[in-house]
Amino acid sequence: QVHLVESGGGSVQAGGSLRLSCVASGSTTTTRVCMGWFRQAPGKAREAVAALYSGNGASYYSASVKGRFTISQDNGQNAVSLQMNNLRPEDAAMYYCAAGTSSRCLTRILDSTDYNIWGQGTQVTVSP
Repeated sequence: QVHLVESGGGSVQAGGSLRLSCVASGSTTTTRVCMGWFRQAPGKAREAVAALYSGNGASYYSASVKGRFTISQDNGQNAVSLQMNNLRPEDAAMYYCAAGTSSRCLTRILDSTDYNIWGQGTQVTVSP
């Protein structure tokens, strides 16, 4: 069993930056094909933020964060980070790290459907 633990959330003013981290622990035999960050604000549907293919680090972003956020993985591939710059009030949400362990996640890497392991989330608050 793989467990994901997020950290790095907090409160910032608009224009500020935060770096979220997601550390994977547990089974060393479970392949995490895709790693992604998703967010959900109160009263809104969960949406994709960014994702990457663990095999080569290829990254993908939602239109709303492209150019401001950067997803990356460490060399050991046990952690994935999300660097968030120029934060806006509309970025405020609970941010979740997720992993997809089958190749199905590659076909729709920004779709949460094929992500089967989820962290508990970390809160991001952005004040105007």
